[in-house]
Amino acid sequence: MQKLFDNIKGDRLIWAIVALLAIFSFLPVYSAASNLAYVKGSSGTFGLLTKHFIHLLLGFGVLFTVHKVPYRYFRGLSAVLIPVVIILLFLTLFQGSASSSGTNTSRWIRIPVVGFTFQPSTFAGVVIMAYVAKYLARVKGELVSFQSSLLYLWLPVFSVLGLILPANFSTAAIIFSMVCVLVFLGGYPLRYLSVIIGVGILTLVMFILMAKAFPDAMPNRVDTWMSRIESFSDSEVTEADYQIEKAKIAIASGGIQGVGPGKSIQKNFLPQSSSDFIYAIIVEEYGLIGGISLVILYMWLLFRIVIVAQKCDTIFGKLLVLGVGLPIVFQALINMGVAVQLFPVTGQTLPLVSSGGTSIWMTCLALGIILSVSAKREEDKSKEGMEGADNNPLDILAETI
Repeated sequence: MQKLFDNIKGDRLIWAIVALLAIFSFLPVYSAASNLAYVKGSSGTFGLLTKHFIHLLLGFGVLFTVHKVPYRYFRGLSAVLIPVVIILLFLTLFQGSASSSGTNTSRWIRIPVVGFTFQPSTFAGVVIMAYVAKYLARVKGELVSFQSSLLYLWLPVFSVLGLILPANFSTAAIIFSMVCVLVFLGGYPLRYLSVIIGVGILTLVMFILMAKAFPDAMPNRVDTWMSRIESFSDSEVTEADYQIEKAKIAIASGGIQGVGPGKSIQKNFLPQSSSDFIYAIIVEEYGLIGGISLVILYMWLLFRIVIVAQKCDTIFGKLLVLGVGLPIVFQALINMGVAVQLFPVTGQTLPLVSSGGTSIWMTCLALGIILSVSAKREEDKSKEGMEGADNNPLDILAETI
């Protein structure tokens, strides 16, 4: 065990936060899994808990492996993986919009042999943020022309977003928002950024109009996320309203201290209680204390991400940490905001807490990249300390004596 801890590098507080979130996740997932086990009727709650454990175990394997890779390699990998991501998204989008059970499959790929499903859009988010960080670091200090940035920055970004949008609006919106934040932090001209945002909004409007005019032309979920947005502002009762109402009942039932672990009532009525709406179950069972504690953990993670970025010596490292780190906390806030009806229903999971393989793996991939940057800083600091010790006059005097 000691040997394992000796091989762990990078920010130890980030490791601690990740471990706390992962360990805590077993309690609400096991509690909420009873409803999922009843609906699927295939395996009991223990089977679903075991699956969650395997997802976390594989995720920590990804985290440990990636944090050992020098982060400079991600500069080249991001460019190489952009075509791979586009191919995966293309294959996923056009494999069909529904399975035999009626569920949407236009954003999932089934991994052969192991039987796990994989969501390329989540992987695309990490890759595109690393690619944007690479571009911004390369042009830092140079006079950026709008035409060149269209070709080398925005063409890959919009190509990826265009393939994600039809099946997963919320993920596309989050990635686009995070890209805009990153290019702003990276010093991209504001006049160009405002044009890009305008083009993005105009493209979205045109896509909606085309999807409404030709609903059978392409597999999409436009009606689903449009109805969610409309139900967020209208009084008409929809499935999304049913989910929100049950989530608010769960939160109200929790009070200050909660009803206790495993004693949630609304998990039996709330769809996606182990993933999209797990925060409502957490507040019901652990009360306001548990809900606020979870928020503090994510805010603590955000603080450590900013610290790692601030201490990094390279522009690429700073932007890479912010690019892959901010979406984790942003997604967590959106998930919690949906549960209290601050946002429309999005389908975004709670990072490292909700059940689901791809979300856990890609969160661990992003955290591994952050820890890789942090580990490089520690390595450089250690070398500086050794060089300083060699030049220390007291050490030279001691050796002379």
